Order: sequence, then structure tokens, then C-alpha cells
Amino acid sequence: MYFFIFMRQQQQGEGGSSNVFSMFEQSQIQEYKEAFTIIDQNRDGIISKDDLRDVLATMGQLNVKNEELEAMVKEASGPINFTVFLTMFGENAFKVLDPEATGFIKKEFLEELLTTQCDRFTAEEMANLWVAFPPDVAGNVDYKSICYVITHGEDKEE
Repeated sequence: MYFFIFMRQQQQGEGGSSNVFSMFEQSQIQEYKEAFTIIDQNRDGIISKDDLRDVLATMGQLNVKNEELEAMVKEASGPINFTVFLTMFGENAFKVLDPEATGFIKKEFLEELLTTQCDRFTAEEMANLWVAFPPDVAGNVDYKSICYVITHGEDKEE
């Protein structure tokens, strides 16, 4: 939901540049920074397989397979620094809404969420969203494209 609030702020002329830090409130960024620091056991600024093994061991998970750790690290597009860590949270927020990871959610479902929860969108804001990110003929919205535009500030070249 944070990226939609960010979109609203951008449309209203609020907020700064279009980047991952704009997706979260300052208090949330601080909480993620604290979590990142806990996970980054060797304090090198990158979450590695060894960092994950060490933090999981502190939580009682001692026999995590190397392949599992590698799979976790490979979820990122590159080395997991704090910016990548935040980006992963922003992008993975949709896993709850899209458990099969299709990259799409139904327009009606997204519209219901945005008009009935938290900082509710107006009809005009919903219309603007659908102009910027039109659903396909089956009524599916490409939320990965929306996330990309918000985190990178421009349309993805195809």
C-alpha cells in the first residue's frame, strides 16, 4: 500500500525523488535499518549467506541447508545492501496478494483495497491509476510494473 500512497503524494506535488526510500515512512525505514543491522552479522553492509546462517542460528535454526541459504540470497538481483533489502520488502509486499507470484492482481480487488483501507483513494485517483497502469483485457493489473516505475522513476523499457 505504501507505493500507492507515494503515488498519491507525487500526484499532489509532495515528496521527493521517486525511489525506494519514498515507499516507506521514516519510522519504517529506521525499523528496517535495525533489522538489516541484526541480519548483517559481520557488519560489512551486505547480507550474505553466512550472515543468514548466523542470524538463523541465533533464532534456534541450526541445520539450515546451504541450498536454502543460497536460494534466499538469490531472491535479490545482486548483493543485498540496505537499498536492495528495502526494495525486496516493497516488491515482496504483494506476495500476500499474489501467492502464486504471477505478477498480477485483479483490478477489482486492488480497487477495493485502495478505496476502503488506510488512506483511501478517491474516484479521480483511481481513474488516474488506471490511466497510468491499465489492466489487461482479463482485468489483471501488472503490479510489478507499478513497483518498477515507483522505485526507478520511469517506465520499464520493453
